[in-house]
Amino acid sequence: MKKIYNWLRNKLPRPLLIRLSYVFKFFAPILYKGDKVECPVCEKSFSKFLSYGSAVAQRDNVLCPYDLTLERHRLMWLYLKNKTDFFTKPDLKVMHIAPEQCFHKGFKKQKNLDYTTADLVSPIADLHFDLHNIPLKDDQYEVIFCNHVMEHVEDDLRCMQELYRIMKPGGWGILQVPIDSSRNSTYEDKSITSPEEREKHFWQYDHVRLYGTNYPNRLAEAGFRVETVDFKDEIGEALVERYRLQKDELLYVVHKD
Repeated sequence: MKKIYNWLRNKLPRPLLIRLSYVFKFFAPILYKGDKVECPVCEKSFSKFLSYGSAVAQRDNVLCPYDLTLERHRLMWLYLKNKTDFFTKPDLKVMHIAPEQCFHKGFKKQKNLDYTTADLVSPIADLHFDLHNIPLKDDQYEVIFCNHVMEHVEDDLRCMQELYRIMKPGGWGILQVPIDSSRNSTYEDKSITSPEEREKHFWQYDHVRLYGTNYPNRLAEAGFRVETVDFKDEIGEALVERYRLQKDELLYVVHKD
């Protein structure tokens, strides 16, 4: 099952894969019945999670077979639940770029949120636009989520500046990207254009850069005040393992002062 899913993920267009994943999630949990790992988002437990990633960045036991959360989704969910008023503050205006399926339906149902989603092509998004030129007015959103997007775009600084522009003063957001913690600087090479070479150099066929530990500096250059949060220390080692969180992942919480 996991081999079929990984093959489809690499071969099919993203909009079609999103639609097929809703079918996939009803069958996969049957094969992984158990109680060794748990997803705090769907609150279901399994014998193990599915593997995920490209040939050069494969990770075992990380993809929830029901709601398709990965380590980063589960970490973000725990942070939102325990460290923010995201689930309780009334009339919270939220923009979610490239909305993750594991969050989309639940966030839509939250009565305290004025929740809008956007993407270039995703069939589950409310709005469709190019992140380089967001067709929205300044200072609109109290919270912005934009995860694992900046490694795909041509001009990441421009996109970050656009998100800063539409965020309200006093607002905050979470902007995660894949990071190679062994690199001090972000690796880019515009001459690398083939899917095969991009996967080899940037970890995935449709990535155009691989961020290093200087990523917070890039966010700050766009105008944000950046808070680097190691929330796993508060969760505890036992739950980090049960939730299958990535032990070196940090949360980048941005603010517009």
